[in-house]
Parts: sequence; C-alpha cells; structure tokens
Amino acid sequence: MKAVVLVAGKGTRMEPLTSDCPKVMLQVANKPVLEHILNSAVEAGIDGFVFITGYLEEQIKAHFGDGSKWGVSIEYVQQKEQLGTANAIGYAKGHVEGAFLVLNGDMLIGQQDLKALISRQEEAIICVKEVENPSDFGVLEIENGKVIKIIEKPKNPPTNLANAGIYLFRESIFDLIDRTRPSVRNELEITDSIQMLIDSGAPVGYSPLEDSWIDIGYPWDLLKANEYLLKAVKGYCQGTIEPNVVIKGEVTIGKGSLIRSGAYIEGPVVIGENCDIGPNCYIRPSTAIGNRVRIGNAVEVKNTIVMEGTHVGHLSYVGDSVIGRRCNFGAGTKVANLRHDGKNIKVMLKGRILDSGRRKLGVIMGDDVHTGINTSINIGVIMHKGRATLPGEVVKH
Repeated sequence: MKAVVLVAGKGTRMEPLTSDCPKVMLQVANKPVLEHILNSAVEAGIDGFVFITGYLEEQIKAHFGDGSKWGVSIEYVQQKEQLGTANAIGYAKGHVEGAFLVLNGDMLIGQQDLKALISRQEEAIICVKEVENPSDFGVLEIENGKVIKIIEKPKNPPTNLANAGIYLFRESIFDLIDRTRPSVRNELEITDSIQMLIDSGAPVGYSPLEDSWIDIGYPWDLLKANEYLLKAVKGYCQGTIEPNVVIKGEVTIGKGSLIRSGAYIEGPVVIGENCDIGPNCYIRPSTAIGNRVRIGNAVEVKNTIVMEGTHVGHLSYVGDSVIGRRCNFGAGTKVANLRHDGKNIKVMLKGRILDSGRRKLGVIMGDDVHTGINTSINIGVIMHKGRATLPGEVVKH
C-alpha cells in the first residue's frame, strides 16, 4: 500500500523557522519531522510514498531521494498552486492504485494507529482523536458506527471526535474531488469530498487514534514533539568523551563529537555529529543538539532544540526554546522561560497574541541570529532570521 503525504506548504505559522526551510524538514530529535512520519509508516507496512511537494521541494528531494535508504519507493508530484486539501490529494491521481493512506507532513502518528487504519475495508476511513474542546475542530457525527456528517467547528458538537486529518481512501475519492467546489474559504476541502461520498451511501468509518498524535502547527509544538520522540532514545556514543564527564540516562553522541571534561548530561538527550560540548556545561533532559553545534563553558541548556551550526557562548542559559541554524550566542546571553505568576506564556505571532498552552517557553529564534554579550531575552520572544542584539540589550517583545 502507498501513502500520499502532503508536504507542499511553507508553514507560515512556523515562521521564522521556515524562512529557508520547509516546515516538514524542521528537525525534532535530530531528524526532519517528515522522516519520523515516514519511519512510522514504513514500520506499519507502507512500501511506497507519493510526496505532494511545493515550497522548497528541492530540500525534501535532496534528503529523501528515491526512498531506497528506507527500502521504499518515493515519487514526487508538485502542487503548482495550493488550493486546499482536496486539490493537494487530487495530484496523487494516477500514482496510486486501490486503497491508499493520506498523511500530513506535519502530524506525528504512531505505527499502531496506522496498522489499524490499513486493515479497514470501508470506502473511506477518517482518523479521529477525542478532544476536550471539539468546537475548535472539525467534528464527526456518528450513527451505528458510521460517519454521517462532518461539521466544522460546531457551536454544539454532536461528539468529541475531532477529525485528525489522516485518512484511508480508495480511488473513488478522485471523482468526488473533481466535483468538489470551493468552500467559503475559497479552498477545495477534502471534508466536502468525503461528505459527498457519505451522501452517496458509501460506507465511511472512523478510526480512533490510540497512540500519541501531535499536530505541529506552531513553533512551540516542536518542543512537544521533541519531548515525545526523545522518550524512545537509546543511548550510544560514536564520539569522544573526556575524563570527568557525567552522563545519566539515555544520551546519544554522534560521530566526531567531543564531550569535554566536566560536562554533566542528563538524558534523554541527542547530540549530533562534529559537536564541541563543554567543558563544565550542564545539558538537561529533552534537549536535541544538531550537527556542528558548540556548547561553551558554564552553559546550561534545558528542553531545547538547537539546530545545526549554532554556537552557544560561555556563561549562557537557554531553556524551553527552539534555536535555528547558524546562530551565535554572545557570552552571558540569558533566555527567560517562566512568568512570575506561573501562567501560560503568550506569544505575538503574525500580529496576533496566542496562548502557547505552555507554562514554560523561552525564545523561538530563526536562522543566523547573533546576540551581543550579556543579552537578556524575555519569555515567548520570536527573533527573526538574521537579527542581532547589542551588548547588554534586553529583548522584551
């Protein structure tokens, strides 16, 4: 069976991290989000993939190639204009036969849930997740174990079963996609195509997600995904560890990396290749350090994603943050990650103030940001690509 994976979008809500990187190629636990999804699908028995590409597709192609590294086949189909989910899935016509899965390139799903989905025989299956706030989602109305209606963000939800955006279809869906008209958002919605299938009398079922399902819609969702994926890490060392280093729990250390004397590392932690860590630094759990990263003397890093090529200078603190590529922290740079009142941290994103849902959140830092020595960065700050601070500067917003 093949899986169609939607990877065309830029992910504007993920900016500034997606300034030069497709959303699905952002790294969690030192692998692109899309690679984690592909691995789950392969473990569930999927042997072929169709990637519906768009924004910076060359980066996706360069990483995954023809799929032979994973023992599968990968085809690439470019979505020339993004006109909605039905439009995107429609590009797979002629590239799949019989039943096929539809996955989103920014949603983590467990292999057991995919196995349960693959085994179903109905004309279509919608994956659902029980949620506490169904009014914020597309919700399924159920009768006798079948889906009879999909309602977008209802005021009075008939169930708490939210549409998770993961499907099993058969080729019959393509004729309905061709007949689907633009919605009020002027997009071709796959839920409208599914409703047409339901109205035709075809059996449409649903499959509850039992494993963790993580929708990576905002930058801080990367931290949630990273925390979840690092729980499965099994420690190993392919680098060099000097004397008087303390390693507790599951810690992976890549080729060419050097852990200097006095470093104290508490897993789960992943450290990439050709990194220089320490001396006398403290790396706390749920931290992912990419390739060619420098963590200096007396630095503390906690529950953070540090992407490749970044240097965190001595006497710095970084917690609950996402740090882009090739950033440089001047000595003594400190990142705040907790409000005095302990309430959830709010973030200004694209002109809107959003509740992150997190009690602890530091900085979301784009690529190539440089901070001057003794810079202080407030909670929930977003720093865009290429920005810089002066020595002693306080970044409040």
